[in-house]
Amino acid sequence: MPKMKTHSSLKGRFKITGTGKVMRYKAYKNHLLSGKSARQKRVLGTNPTMAPGDVKRLKQQLGNIKG
Repeated sequence: MPKMKTHSSLKGRFKITGTGKVMRYKAYKNHLLSGKSARQKRVLGTNPTMAPGDVKRLKQQLGNIKG
């Protein structure tokens, strides 16, 4: 059986914590930031955990990524 490869596009989009949770990044934080309020930028800076229903599928595709 060949090794499971990590899905390359997901490597930079998600992070697995030490406890096994999957963190994601929020949209709308890449450009045109001068037109957004400080509060909006502050809220977008937080990294929420993924919904439980998506975690199983994501962890399978992030196979070789550890914390």
